[in-house]
Amino acid sequence: MAISSFDMFKIGIGPSSSHTVGPMRAAAEFSRDLAASDVISRVTRVKAELFGSLGATGHGHGSRPAVLLGLEGASPETVDTKQAPVRTAEIEECRRIHLGSVDGPEIDFDVAEDLVLHRTRRLDFHTNGMVFTAFGGGEVLARRTFYSIGGGFVLEDDGSGRPSITLDSTPVPFDFRTGAELLAHCRDHRLSIPEVQMANELALGRSEQEVRDGLLRLWSVMDACIAEGCATSGILPGGLKVRRRAHRLHLDLTAREQQPRGPVDPLAAMDWLHLWALAVNEENASGGRVVTAPTNGAAGIIPSVLKYAVTYMPGACDHTVVDFLLTAGAIGGIYQQSASISGAEVGCQGEVGVAGSMASAGLCQVLGGSPQQVANAAEIGLEHHLGLTCDPVGGLVQIPCIERNAVASVQAITAARLALQGDGQQIVSLDQVIKTMMQTGADMKTKYKETARGGLAVNIVEC
Repeated sequence: MAISSFDMFKIGIGPSSSHTVGPMRAAAEFSRDLAASDVISRVTRVKAELFGSLGATGHGHGSRPAVLLGLEGASPETVDTKQAPVRTAEIEECRRIHLGSVDGPEIDFDVAEDLVLHRTRRLDFHTNGMVFTAFGGGEVLARRTFYSIGGGFVLEDDGSGRPSITLDSTPVPFDFRTGAELLAHCRDHRLSIPEVQMANELALGRSEQEVRDGLLRLWSVMDACIAEGCATSGILPGGLKVRRRAHRLHLDLTAREQQPRGPVDPLAAMDWLHLWALAVNEENASGGRVVTAPTNGAAGIIPSVLKYAVTYMPGACDHTVVDFLLTAGAIGGIYQQSASISGAEVGCQGEVGVAGSMASAGLCQVLGGSPQQVANAAEIGLEHHLGLTCDPVGGLVQIPCIERNAVASVQAITAARLALQGDGQQIVSLDQVIKTMMQTGADMKTKYKETARGGLAVNIVEC
């Protein structure tokens, strides 16, 4: 089995892959299955309960509207981001909701009573737990438990206590779960990392052209998100009154480039890199269309580093984009199978740290790195995010999340360049740093893992 790059990069809606995209998918699956069953005509009430980190920060992370829209069959990939707040307000005001689709049967739904955020309770398997229950009168007609494990991935409780991701069981030519296994395939078959990943994508049923077109479409959505963020000014929603900065920065940088040539600023490219990361994450924070890369909270790092590559690399083309995303997807698949990309499970090291690792690897690849150097770049990209906490102020994906993406983008470029200056030999391997991340996450106190009960989330409020 293998994780596709299209599993790691998914088109969705902000502000959070685990708190918005995952709950929307779970709610939609529950309601659509109800609509497809013979019990739908008997359903008089549906109750949704969110636990752990979902309960603690669901208000700020958009979990409530995500569940409401999901119950009406909305998909993160296609939901109208402009109309979503309007429809959410209608449901809350009218206290009525459609099940399965906007044309499905309508029932009473009181958000205050039927959508419960348990701030201090969690389910055993994962902190991002959800329970959906359908009632007919006083009888329970259906009850299902889901877990949103990061990056929009959703698992259903199968009764085992340890549900696992259901992957495509199609055999692939180069199965790998670790960095060592990936490098062994590259060495034994004299292939690059994107060549290994492409071979697996083809085995999963797509033609090479379909893979390329799909990856280029993902890039087009990323690039459109950057453009939208650069074009939009104002205040981000949520109550912190955070000003959007990308628009003003874009105007300033554009004006600077139009000025008569003066002294060359060797770091001008970094200003654009900062801008692109800020633009994506401001769009994410406002509930806009983003690509989980691999999560929403870290969605600005890979797009900004990739745009840096296509803007400043001589001869950059569509092939550059494809190889970058195939490489980043291969590295991300290792994290998804052997570790975690959930801030609620391991802190922000599992989101920004992993995204930085993936971006470092992708950039190193398109700059001509060997498989060993690419793995070295991925290791460096994560190593210097170890211990990074997830402490969103007000439970919103704004402070410190937006700036954190800009800083991590710079670190990703540094990691790639450091790796290219070496010979690929590592004292600390990618697998060792991944193992360390998981151990660090296990040791990290819960208050530092997307609960808004520690770190900046507490100190900013106190000030």
